[in-house]
Formats: sequence, C-alpha cells, structure tokens
Amino acid sequence: MLRPYQAETVQSIYRHLRARTDNPCAVLPTGSGKTHVIKQIAEDCVDNWGGRVLILAHVKELLEQAREKLAREDAGIYSAGLGSRDTDHPIIIAGIQSVYKRAGELGPFNLVIVDEAHLIPDDGEGMYRRFIADTKLVNPKTRIIGLTATPYRMKTGMICGPDSILNHVCHEVSIPDLIVQGYLSSVRSKAGKKKLDLSELHVRGGEFIAEEIDRLMDDDKVVDAAVSDIIANAEDRASVLVFAASVRHAMHLQTLLPGAGLITGDTPKSLRAEQIAEFKAGEMKYLVSVNVLSIGFDAPNVDCVALLRPTLSPGLYYQQIGRGLRVDGVKEDCLVLDFVGNIKQHGPIDVIRPANHTTRGGGDNAVTKECTQCNELVAAAYRVCPQCGFEFPANDSLKHGSKAAEDDAVLSEQEKPAVWEVRDVRYSAHTKKNADESAPKTLRIDYFCGVGMRFSRWVCVEHSGFAHGKALEWWKENSNDPFPEDAQHAADICNAGGVALVETVTVRYEGKWPRIIGATTGSLPAPLEDFARHNEEEIPF
Repeated sequence: MLRPYQAETVQSIYRHLRARTDNPCAVLPTGSGKTHVIKQIAEDCVDNWGGRVLILAHVKELLEQAREKLAREDAGIYSAGLGSRDTDHPIIIAGIQSVYKRAGELGPFNLVIVDEAHLIPDDGEGMYRRFIADTKLVNPKTRIIGLTATPYRMKTGMICGPDSILNHVCHEVSIPDLIVQGYLSSVRSKAGKKKLDLSELHVRGGEFIAEEIDRLMDDDKVVDAAVSDIIANAEDRASVLVFAASVRHAMHLQTLLPGAGLITGDTPKSLRAEQIAEFKAGEMKYLVSVNVLSIGFDAPNVDCVALLRPTLSPGLYYQQIGRGLRVDGVKEDCLVLDFVGNIKQHGPIDVIRPANHTTRGGGDNAVTKECTQCNELVAAAYRVCPQCGFEFPANDSLKHGSKAAEDDAVLSEQEKPAVWEVRDVRYSAHTKKNADESAPKTLRIDYFCGVGMRFSRWVCVEHSGFAHGKALEWWKENSNDPFPEDAQHAADICNAGGVALVETVTVRYEGKWPRIIGATTGSLPAPLEDFARHNEEEIPF
C-alpha cells in the first residue's frame, strides 16, 4: 500500500499526462520510496490500461530494487550486468548502458520511466537522449516520466524546460514534511574545527580538479584533525559513513578510524558485500567510501555522515547526505559532519539550487551559519543555537542574499523584512499533518529564491469563514479564472499558467520562522479557455 505522499505523487503524474502533451518530472527525496511510485505506475499502465512500460536506471542497485519491488512474472530485465536480456515483457526493467542502442529490439512502449532523471543530459547525444529519440521513432506517442531527488544539473541548472526531454515538475515532496511525518530522519550538522582554504582549487568541467582535492585533503594535519573530530562527535553514533576525496585519502582515513571498512570502485564484489553486510548489521561502526555508495545504497542505520570531499555538484552533495535520511526506528537523527564547506556552498538539502561555481563556501548567498561555541551549522535566521544555546549577534540573523525592505522594524528585537527575487514557484494541494481524508485541503505555494532558499504560503480555498474570505481575495488579485472547486483544482489552474507570475516576495522572520507579508507580480493572465476537471478514469497516455 502506498504512503499518502506516494499516492499523491502518482495521481499528480496522471493529472499531468491527461492535461498536457509534454513530459512530467516528480521530485521525491532520497529514502522516500521512489521505487514504490514506479511500481504503481508500471502496474497501472499494464493492468488498468493495457499498456507497456519501460523502467530505465543507470546502476545495478536501482535495477535490483525495481525487480525486487515488482516481483511479477510479466516483468523482464534487460541488463548485461544482471545477465538477462528480456525483450517481450509488458514491463521491462533496463540498464541504460545495455539498451541505449537497442530501442528497435525492445519494441514500442506507452511509458518510459527514468529513475535518477537528472542524469538525462541537457543537450547533445548521450545514452538517454539517443535511446529516447529512437523510442519515439518506434512509437511517436511514447510519454517520458522522470523521477529524481535532485532536479538540477551541475552545469546547466534545472532539468525541466520547454526544450528539454522533461518539461515540467508536476509534483515535489518536501523533506521537512516527511521528517515531521516520521518518514525520513531528522538531520543536524556540524562544521569541522579545522577550516580549509578552498580558494586555490581550480575548476575543470564544472567540478574541482581531483588531483588538487587529493593534495588538499590527504595532508597529515587535515586528516588527523578530521579523524579526531569524527571520533569525538560520533561517540554516541552507531553507523558512520565517511565520504573521502580519493582512494589514497580513503586508505589514510581507514588506518586511523578504529575498525573501519573501506570500499572503492576497485573493491572486489565479495569483500564489498561482506563489509556492507557487517556495516548494516552494526558490527562495523565506520565505513569509508570514495566514488561509491552515494546512489542506491540503502542502509537505514546510518546515523552519521562525514563529508571529506569538497564538491561543486549539488547532486553529489545531496546524494551523500541522503544516505542518512532513511529511518530505522531506532536513531533519533542523523548527524552530518561537514569538513569541507559543502553545506555553505549548496545550502540546506531540502532547497538546494544549482550553485554558482565562482563562489566557494557559499559567499554572500549562504543561508547557513556556524555556531562559534559548538560548530553546529544552522539556518541563517536562527538567533539562538538550538544545540548549545549560544545567542548570535542581533545583526547576524538575516543578511545573506537579500536586501532590506523600505519599512524598518519598529522594535529592535524584530527582524527587518527582506525582499527576495523569485526564481521558481510550485503549486500543490496540501493536507495538514495528521488530518483525516475529509479535512479541507489548502493550496500550497512554494517560492524558490536565491540560492538554497524556499518560502511557503497556504491559501485556504476549501475552508469557510474568514480563511475562505482571504482565499477569495488572494484569488481575485492573482487570477482571472473563476474561483476553483477545491485545492487540487486551484493547483491545476496555477500550474497551467492561470495566475500572475510572481517576481518578488517580502519576508519577515518571526522567531526562527519566515512569514510572507507581501509580493510583487506581473499582470493578470487571460482566463484559461475550457479548463475543465479531467475524469480520473481516463487513460493518462
């Protein structure tokens, strides 16, 4: 049975396929169960609509997860690494490396579902683009569905666009929401005591040069300081996953961390499986990794992640921390130890946006700050460190990536409002935590601003009384369409372009939480013509 947010994701994808002619992408955090969503769509396609579906992934672990979840006789595998080349099943699970030249051999599909869809290149050829182009030759009506935890590329930004393979983010599940609901682990972070100077590192192909990272990180003093910090901070932690900068660096770390395991790309399969089994069973506390275990590695017991590889890739940064997001029913949270400034570089993991590669360690756009007492990394808006109680200076709370609004605060204890330019807006129907199915939903609006910053507001379209009156007022100010039937109808209209474009939002911090107190928008769009609710029984492709 699907979790509520997984079922909502599936329905959002179907609504997109019914209402639009382009290709949707759904964003689900690491550990939220993308494979369950893929399974449901594949089974619906075959069992309810008589279609045929292909599931594409790029690593064996993801293919094995899909095969395990589907467990159907009519689901075949096409993967050289798994020793299977099925071609005539209604559902095919395939490794892109094995099939990218063989679209004709596999035959027509109604749906192609791409796991880790951020790997589809923005332009050029590439295996995914070549295969999808050939698939469209076999069946021009094939629809592409993408799923990813990181909807952006290191070099070119967001993966969806009018000229991309995937065109629109149809649904996005929030990490904070899943943490509150108990589906993901809470995360906190500390910086290393020894600060590193990354200013001398050079960039090649959008990433730091590997040899320079190796020289910086594999210094005896740097390694000794990091190991000392890891052991001290992870004293009460059960399973610590360490991401190293190079093989040499990883071996150095392994020799100093008590009883640590080591997995690299060259580790024999049998030894790799043995060490992973010991680590998952709690028999090995430290496991050092380099260039592996960042995708498809499912170990819910991980309660500490140590980042010892600086990176300009927001996807790699997210995937590494994501190893600690899963819950196991025992750990209270996951501690992230950041020795290389990745958190300041990319921002909080729930609102990462493509980084400015000319900025090292976040620069003026940073939305985190470090407590000088305990090295905890917290949101820039915090006045008091939640771990040790240290009070930050009054002018230190809100100075990153924003500009002061014209109206200053009346009291010195109040934060000045700040105006943020809006880069993207997402609209969705939102159900309040722990509410039953009959409870009214709201229109949730997420404004993505600056680097790594998101603000949200809720419009109560299904409520009554004062809240409903405010919703009517908001709708009249932002849309020429008739007031929607419910929250989902409102989200559909908004996502179809039926509301004014938002240019800026004005935000005031009240305590540690932001509140939107104003916005500037463009002109109202013309009413959408014949915008109607779609029958949920219609075939979505």
